Amino acid sequence: MNRILIRARSLIFKLKTRFHSGSLHRYEYLVDLADDSAPASVVRFVGQDRKVLEIGAGPGSITRFLSGKNRCHVTAAEVDDSAIEKLRQFCDRVIKLDLNAPNWTDSLQEEGLFEVVVIADVLEHLYDPWQVLQDAKRLLAPGGHLVVSLPHAAHCAIVACLIEGDFEYRDWGLLDRTHIRFFGMRNIQNLFDGAGLSIVDAHFVVKAPEQTELVAHWNNLPAPLRAMLALGPHAKVYQVVVKATAGSPALKLTELPVSTAM
Repeated sequence: MNRILIRARSLIFKLKTRFHSGSLHRYEYLVDLADDSAPASVVRFVGQDRKVLEIGAGPGSITRFLSGKNRCHVTAAEVDDSAIEKLRQFCDRVIKLDLNAPNWTDSLQEEGLFEVVVIADVLEHLYDPWQVLQDAKRLLAPGGHLVVSLPHAAHCAIVACLIEGDFEYRDWGLLDRTHIRFFGMRNIQNLFDGAGLSIVDAHFVVKAPEQTELVAHWNNLPAPLRAMLALGPHAKVYQVVVKATAGSPALKLTELPVSTAM
């Protein structure tokens, strides 16, 4: 199957998911490992033949690639019953737990430590993502690493919304109505520094404001203002994917170059 057809199928799958068609879960989507997306970067950062804990795994969109193509042994943690039913086909074990509950790691004591802990687009949905990240670090085996993806709340399209006075919550995207925490680049860096984690690799998903779900707000601004807002070094960063290990801070996100490849 050629790459164009794969991308077309991926787009159809995502569109069906966004409109809750059929039995698709809200966060169910097809991952194209050849593209520049955050899920594809997460899969690449995990590696192969690993013992993995995926926290907030949803319906298994990433999980299916970790246990399949990457040959990982995956334990998934999830709170949504409808997602758990879908997860079971991809995991060695699925554990129901609420990350907003105190001592949530108690449910994982029998699982031992993990070579990789994945937290993909989850922390922004939590009341205390700082504590959850610290707790997750304690689940790492020696030499293990975390893979975390987060939406970037300082994207210039969001700035356009603020200028218009319309912080428009939506069913998906940067302003998903279930997001309760928002992170700019420095906030993401501080999140990892505060947890005693060292960023060893990172990937920026770059998306022009015209390609985002907030394009209408962006287009409402005068052209000179749009040009100025787009000048920031991270103005077009849509998502950030981080690979981190226990230890003192290493890479600084604010100092890393941002690819302009779309």
